[in-house]
Amino acid sequence: MAETQNKSFPASAATRIPFALALSAVAGCADSIGFLEFSQLFMSFMSGNTTRFGVSVSRFDWESTSRVASVIVLFCFGAFAGTLIAAWVGRWRLSVLLLLQSVLLTIGLIIPHGTFAFPLHAYPIVIALGLQNATLQDEGGRSLALTYVTGAVVRFGTGLANLILGTVAPSFWIQAPLWAALSTGAVIGGFLQMRYGEDAFLFPAAVSALLAVIALVLTIVKPGSRYVSGEVETHPPDGTAAVRI
Repeated sequence: MAETQNKSFPASAATRIPFALALSAVAGCADSIGFLEFSQLFMSFMSGNTTRFGVSVSRFDWESTSRVASVIVLFCFGAFAGTLIAAWVGRWRLSVLLLLQSVLLTIGLIIPHGTFAFPLHAYPIVIALGLQNATLQDEGGRSLALTYVTGAVVRFGTGLANLILGTVAPSFWIQAPLWAALSTGAVIGGFLQMRYGEDAFLFPAAVSALLAVIALVLTIVKPGSRYVSGEVETHPPDGTAAVRI
């Protein structure tokens, strides 16, 4: 008999797509607030931070290099830790990861600011957004582009070409809404930061907490359903047909 592993990612589009759009908006909002609040330091756009890292190194600006490099490392750590936590908590992954994200976005408001080279108060926010990328992984460990937009724009452009060629992938249709959600979140974040400053991070924290509650209710009311979980099907070594449990 085939082995089946429940990795508890939301397999149903009815859950997956609304959560993806909401989380993209949260990421755009937090990134916009952080960009304005922390002297143009990106919270989730690591491509931009990588370019800044290269420029800083070329100018021998070691303070800026440390600042950007530490953010990139911690974002990666967030994705790493989020994936391990998701595997550990199983079907509770949505509610647990979203709750952790909400807490981390709030913690950034109460810890010491640190120095320019090591902006401690930005680190929990960066970890939260790195962790977010583990929330909607599929059985192959692939994640929707929730916290960055380049992949969505590229896939939308290539998808348009493949649509003409008649070979468009099903995932093509979500790319434009993901871009729109992240952009809308960034606009909202900009307005919030101008009015509330660093306290604006409470908004994406509250949205993450609300999504965590929704995920918790779904997990309790619909345990094992495709709204909160998915299945991985593996073939047995003897080559017989796989069985989905």
